[in-house]
Amino acid sequence: MGVVVDRGQLLLICRAIPEAGLAWALPGGTVEPGETAGQAAVREVLEETGLAVEAVRRLGERVHPDTGRLIDYVACMVRGGTAHAASPREVSAVAWAAPDEIPQYVPRGLFPPVQAYLDGR
Repeated sequence: MGVVVDRGQLLLICRAIPEAGLAWALPGGTVEPGETAGQAAVREVLEETGLAVEAVRRLGERVHPDTGRLIDYVACMVRGGTAHAASPREVSAVAWAAPDEIPQYVPRGLFPPVQAYLDGR
């Protein structure tokens, strides 16, 4: 998952088809063979939002409590572009959420290392 913070706001995508009842999420997807988690995060952010980003550092991993998927979280810095739903088949909308708005999108809260990264930005 790409953790993209710009001007104090976190980039979120709205899935075209919710997974495990979750509509809003961080941009992300499957790591392809021969690809690192950072490379996958950069690729997925571009494919889903149109933003060019650079992987900065790995924040951690976990098995997501709702989806059961192993998720690797990678902090990314914006290098160019404007966020939009670049893959309508997968993404219906994007949002830049201020810290106090995140509960509207992610009611259970963020993975603690992601929250700590956001708090430190």
